[in-house]
Amino acid sequence: MIRYLRRLGQALVLLMVLAVLVLTFSYFSDWLWQTLYPLDYREMIYHHAEKNHLDPLLVAAVIRVESNFDPQARSRKGARGLMQVMPSTGEWAAGEMGLKNYSNDLLFDPETNIAVGTWYLARLRSEFDGDTILALAAYNGGRANVWRWVKQKRWTGEVHRVERIPFPETREFVQRVTKAYRRYREIYGSGHAD
Repeated sequence: MIRYLRRLGQALVLLMVLAVLVLTFSYFSDWLWQTLYPLDYREMIYHHAEKNHLDPLLVAAVIRVESNFDPQARSRKGARGLMQVMPSTGEWAAGEMGLKNYSNDLLFDPETNIAVGTWYLARLRSEFDGDTILALAAYNGGRANVWRWVKQKRWTGEVHRVERIPFPETREFVQRVTKAYRRYREIYGSGHAD
């Protein structure tokens, strides 16, 4: 009987240790995924995404891929800030949006950059009849290029045929954003607007 109680006690201790390990791993796993896929500037992202009828987690995925949440990021081509907005696009969008006292230096300001970037992405999505994949390709590769690809039937926006995108940088951008978007949805649940 004593032997049985000793083994039962050992089994209970083992179960408790396993339970603690599972809980610790679960917490660590969540923390790790949230570290790899951050949601910095959450309030700004949600505000501007919802204002522009975009899923905030899609916006977060674009920001992660474009700048990894660095508001001072600058590309070789001159794109600026969190959503890597080109100065010419920023000037045009600011005019269309009615932003007062706009300057391209404001693209390094997170609030302005997210406002302009989400407005532009929503405009592209509308231009491409609500097709998010075509809008993402246009965000990176230019609207005229995407329209040409669609017209020539080189690529018509199918996510499962992304390898047909003629520009390697745009192909990689669309693949990375769609992957990050899936991961954001797994980690944070679904966004609001779409």
